[in-house]
Order: sequence, then C-alpha cells, then structure tokens
Amino acid sequence: MSKELFLEIGTEEIPAGFLPKAMADLEALARKELEQVRLTFGEIKTLATPRRLALVIRGLPAVQPDAEITALGPAKNIAFDGTGKPTKAAEGFARGQGVDVATLTLVTTEKGEYVAAVKKESGRPVPDLLVELLPRLLAAIPFRKSMRWGDLDTRFARPIHWIVALFDGVIVPFTFGNIESGSVSRGHRFMANQAFPVSNFAHYLEECERHFVIPDPEHRQEIIRREIHRVAKSVGGHLLPDEGLLDEVTFLVEYPSVVHGTFSPEFLQVPREVLITSMRSHQRYFSVVDGNGALLPIFITINNTLTEDPSVVVKGNERVLRARLSDARFFYDEDRKVRLESRVEALKSVVYQQKLGTSYEKMERFKTLAEGLAAQLCPAVGEKVARAAFLCKADLVSGMVGEFPEVQGVMGREYALLDGEDREVAIAIAEHYLPTQAGGELPASDIGACVSLADKLDTICGCFGVGLIPSGSADPYALRRSALGIINIILDKGYRLSLDALVTRSLDLLAAKLTRPVAEVKADVLEFFHGRFVNLMGDRFASDAVDAVVSAGYDDLVDSAARIAALSEFKGRPDFESLAVAFKRVCNIVKEGVAQPVDAALFQEPAEGALQQAFLAVRGDVEARAAAGDYLAALTGIATLKGAVDDFFDQVMVMAEDERVRTNRLSLLTAISRLFGAIADFAKLAA
Repeated sequence: MSKELFLEIGTEEIPAGFLPKAMADLEALARKELEQVRLTFGEIKTLATPRRLALVIRGLPAVQPDAEITALGPAKNIAFDGTGKPTKAAEGFARGQGVDVATLTLVTTEKGEYVAAVKKESGRPVPDLLVELLPRLLAAIPFRKSMRWGDLDTRFARPIHWIVALFDGVIVPFTFGNIESGSVSRGHRFMANQAFPVSNFAHYLEECERHFVIPDPEHRQEIIRREIHRVAKSVGGHLLPDEGLLDEVTFLVEYPSVVHGTFSPEFLQVPREVLITSMRSHQRYFSVVDGNGALLPIFITINNTLTEDPSVVVKGNERVLRARLSDARFFYDEDRKVRLESRVEALKSVVYQQKLGTSYEKMERFKTLAEGLAAQLCPAVGEKVARAAFLCKADLVSGMVGEFPEVQGVMGREYALLDGEDREVAIAIAEHYLPTQAGGELPASDIGACVSLADKLDTICGCFGVGLIPSGSADPYALRRSALGIINIILDKGYRLSLDALVTRSLDLLAAKLTRPVAEVKADVLEFFHGRFVNLMGDRFASDAVDAVVSAGYDDLVDSAARIAALSEFKGRPDFESLAVAFKRVCNIVKEGVAQPVDAALFQEPAEGALQQAFLAVRGDVEARAAAGDYLAALTGIATLKGAVDDFFDQVMVMAEDERVRTNRLSLLTAISRLFGAIADFAKLAA
C-alpha cells in the first residue's frame, strides 16, 4: 500500500523572491534523493508562504526494494594467473567488496572480460531511509543567500522554528540545527499565533485555513487575482494587468486581504509611468484604469491580515503613497525648469565605467555608431537617429530618474515632448532601452532600433575590451541580455547587416579605451554572439539544423535564421535521411575541398558525366533561389542531385591512383559541396 511523506519547514519570513526557486529546487532535490535510494514515488508537490516551505510526496512504498549490485574489478588477465588461480589483485578486490573470492564472476564489456562481485542488498524500511535523507535534503536547498543563527553551523534562508516530518502519519525523527522534527505546525503570526497538530497533508491544509494560513501559492494567487479584479470593478474601473507584481505579492502574504484607496487627482499631472512605478515598486500597489486605459486615482493593495476597521489600513497606505507621489511631483516640476538638451553637458561628470569613461563619451561613441547604422538601414531618418542618440541619456541626470531609476528613458521621452522635440525622436529615447528583459517588447521604430543596437553593442564591446567578461552566472553589466536584445531587434526588423563589420566599427570607436588586443576582443565578442544566437535558435528549431547552418556562417543573422527555418522544414521530408547521408558522404570526402575547374575530358565513368550534368542543370537555379532568400526551394533543387550522387559513389572510385583523375573527381564533389555548403554544413546533421 502506497504511503505519503509530508514535510514542512517553519521559518522566520523568507524574502518573496527566494520562494519560487526554493519550491522548484526542493522538488528536484527530492526526486534526485528518492531515485538514488531506489524508491518509487507518485505525485510530488511543493508549497510555500513567507514563513514555511512544504513538500508532499505520494505513492511511496513502505520498504525499499531489494537490489542486485554488480561491482567491476580488475581485468581477467590481472585477476587470474596462467593456471586460473586468483591473484592478489582479485583477492584484494573481493576483500574490499566483502565477498569470498570464489564467488567472483566474469563480465564481458566493450574493453574485454573483467571480474565482478555481485551482491544482493536487502531493502530497508523507508522511514529509516528518510531519517538520513531529509536532513540532507534540507541542507542542499540552494538559496541565493543563506544565514546561520545562534552558535550553529547550520545554514538556511532564515532561522528555522519548527519542522513537521510525517511518513504515513508517523513522525520521521531527525534533527536539523537545533530543531527536532515533529508533528506540530503553527498558524498565522498575527491572527492565529498558536501551535496545532498535523496528522497528514489533507489535515494540514484544513488546519492551516482554520489558522489563517493558505499554504498553496496557486490557491493564494487565485484568491488575490479574483479579489483585485472584483475591487477594481467595484470602483468603476479595470485592473491594470501586472503578472509580475501578482507573482510577488503572492509570496508576501499567508492570508491575503484586498483593500483599495485613493490619491489626489492632482497627481495625475505627473506622467502615468511615474505614478505606476511609484505604486508598484515602492508600495506593491496595483493600479486601476478606466475604459480608455487612462489611469484613475485609485490603488489596490494586498494585506497579510484581516482588520476590524479596514479604513485605518487604507488611510495609512494613502498617507505613505501621498508622500511618495509628492516627491515625484516635486522632481517632475523641478526637472521641467531645465530643457533636456541642456542636461547633456552634465553627462561629462557622470562616470559610466572607470575604464570606459563618462556617459557623455559613451553617448558620443554610440551616436556615431547609430548614425552609421541609419545610413545603411534607414537613411531617411538619419537626422532623427542622431538627435535621439544625443538626447537619450540626458534624463539620467534629472531629479526624477535619480529618485526613480526605473523610469529612465520614459522621463527622457516625456521631457523631450515637453521641450517640443520631434515626437518620433522622443519615442525613440524611451525605446532605446528595449528590450528590458528576455522576451520583452522591442523598439517599434527604426530610430529607436538603431540607437538601441548602437548603445548595447558599445556596452558589450567596451566591457569585453577592458576585461569585464561574463563568467558563469556573473554578468553585472547584463551583457547576455544586451546581446540577445541586439539579435532579437535585428531579426524583428529584418536588418541585413554584417555582424563582423558592426563589431569592428564599434571597436574602432573604442580604440582609445581598450586594454586588450583588438583582434582578441573581436574574436571573443563574435563568439559571445555565436553562443547567444545558437541558444536562441535552439529554442525554436532542432539543434543539429542550427549547428549545420551556423557552421556555414552566421554573419548575417537574418539570413542565418532564414536558412535554419528552411533546413528545419526540409528535414521534415520523408526522404530526408537518405538525402542527408548522401550529402554527408560528399562533405566527408572533400574535407577542405579542391579549388580547381572540373575537366570533363578526364571523366572515365558514365556516372561522372551524369553527376556533372545534373549539377550544372540545377546550379544556376539553386544559386538564384538562395540569393533571393528562398532557401527551401534551393534545398529542394539540391535534393534532385541525390540519385546522381548515389550512382557516383556506387560506380566511381574517388581516390583513383591517377592523381589528375583523383583531383578532378574531388573538384566535382567540391563544387557540389559548396553549392549546399553555402546554406548548411550537412556533416553536422544527425541522419
């Protein structure tokens, strides 16, 4: 009969940002631990609130299954002498395994025969295993930051106050730090700060709700979602969607209670992004909008307690918000007294990075780079690109951005509009920061896209140029995000440009700042882009198709993406495997290839002439299709060569003794390989 394991770790408040990952890690570690001790199991579920992390595993057996374990020892010729008598090596191995040397058997492996010890291991009662497993599980959870408490060496996200550990309703006894496991949990810290016994997971959920705790974050989030929409509707508005904030507040409370408040309509004169940011980032408030999407002077907040008089809570929140919004209005009013253009000069006193100079120097570099991109990609807006690049960092020295860094770019746009700057220029000032996260919004305009590309590339090349290269999980300048942003903007806009040339130009502008050899920096930057591009494409297409195309060149990202898409679709053909085998044979034989014209006079077999004729018949059309970007049609044309290629390999000895004949045959295969090699390296495809 299957059993249930329930584990709860009760703690002081754990930061909300720690909990989703802790839940995932706890589940993954539990699976790993159970598999290592050969336990079968069913559903695993993790739960979390700010004060507890819980795990339930169903479908566990009462006893660990028996196992037969085979341990390999020395090779047969080392374990036995010429007469078949065990050597000291065999005796030592048997002794180490705790078996009699006479019980050793022989096992055949890829490397030959080896002696082996076969041992039968009886299964242990699962509760005995859990006594060892659970403390190890708790110690292995990798929090972003852990802490010790008292004089203990034990570490956890926050000090632990209680542990519930039950297997089939019976306590699993162990100690973690100074806490002994038991069957007693605790209720809400303020509304039901008392202990209560737990007999199993279902009982735990019932008792938690009676003690004002909702341990399941999915349930809590659904309550919050339903209530904030209800409240927004009740005040005549609509909730401004914010899934990120919803995720965060879910892990800030154990028992959500939703209330709403108001702020003075006079604050609506401040740009809405500032108001939303102030409410969201500083107070964790949700915003409310009318039917046209205009911000209303209403906020919604999530409390962790029920109160007898909600108006007291509302007034407190309104008072705090009023102070924040008053600050915002003050900075906004003060900033408007100075034109955005006048702030650019102040960037000369703002250090962007010690080795890379000031923000003004950075602006000058990427402005030049952006102008070059505009001249190549969208010359009609070249002047607007230059203006947007010149102004886009000016709001960094404004009072508003100093107080609310999250609105950089947004305030640049607003101040530019107030100053009468061209609307497209103003919008590009905000757009140049995009995307701000993986999968985030991209610049809509060419102006914003050019400035964004230039700014991000200057950051990447500059950091690589002075040795600030991401390693492992450390990426303080967000270079990976910048590289992905560049790639996604180029693909989204369909910009046909050379990545190599773009990096070269950026490094030229950075020449005076580089502390590493420029060739070395360029190689590292291009390899960095290579990794990001391969990963991005690998999320969309088969990895071997991505590798095959990228191996043939990825300097033009738009072209590379088109080749990957075409090859991936081409791979879906029923006859693809045989096609791939044929073309891989060509690749494997020609290696580097022979750059020499094919001489039909040297053909000795009919299959040579047939392959040459088939190749010449499709070459022009394939090259034209490829030049037009119709790679699927080009690959389809190349596929018609399969029969002639197969006949060639069946009837022709490529490596003929006559050097001239051999070279001529290699020249023919080289011409064919270069026809499809411009699209992809078929040798990289999994056949």
